[in-house]
Amino acid sequence: MVQLIAPSLDLSFAALSDQTRRGVLEQLGRADASITSLADRFHMTLTGMKKHIAVLERAGLVVTEKVGRVRTCRLGRRSLEAEAQWIEAHRKLFEARFDALDRIILEMKQEEEDGPAS
Repeated sequence: MVQLIAPSLDLSFAALSDQTRRGVLEQLGRADASITSLADRFHMTLTGMKKHIAVLERAGLVVTEKVGRVRTCRLGRRSLEAEAQWIEAHRKLFEARFDALDRIILEMKQEEEDGPAS
């Protein structure tokens, strides 16, 4: 099977596919936070939050730094521009297809209203 999506897009979309990880990104958009505080905020175990953070780190969306015993998370420098462009291109594709379908349906309705040709 041919891979049409860049690996970085795969990692980003995989990271964004989870509600908790999207919530973590929203939270980190407001302020940096420790993994412990994120785990508390999302009512999950520290181990569970570490796994979510690891997925976000692999995608380049989050960076962590350990200072003493505390691992602090912040948003990564990588933007979601490539992902936004991919989504927009596919939105336009779907929009064009739906517009074409609308035209076909309109033509069919018009033919029904006109009745059979003699």
